[in-house]
Amino acid sequence: MIEKLNWVFKNSHLLVSLLIVVPTAIIYGSPLMLQKQLDIQVNTTDLSNMLKAQMCLYIGISMVWVLGIWKTNYWKIATELNILFMLTLATGRGFSMVVDGFPTKGFVFGIIAECLLGFYSIYQLKKYKT
Repeated sequence: MIEKLNWVFKNSHLLVSLLIVVPTAIIYGSPLMLQKQLDIQVNTTDLSNMLKAQMCLYIGISMVWVLGIWKTNYWKIATELNILFMLTLATGRGFSMVVDGFPTKGFVFGIIAECLLGFYSIYQLKKYKT
């Protein structure tokens, strides 16, 4: 029981990231869901193409996180990727807030969640580095 609990704690940052990023990827890649969930209209093929590429990027990164959860020798790289992914997204959102103004509540939640997960992943990397 203790071993399973330790496994959950060690992988919690990757598990939470998966639970958030995979559904987000699916929403980004599905124009009807994107309109319903985020009130974003996909009016051009180029925008649809860009969003589907982003969806696949998110899913691809998520696969590395799954690999890190499943195979312990990939845990460190999955955690480092999680740090890079979350903090670069947060940086981009922060930059946009300065340049473009504040987005809707859902995207404000995004920058908060990305910062928390990014810094939590740094903590996890330091704690479980051995």
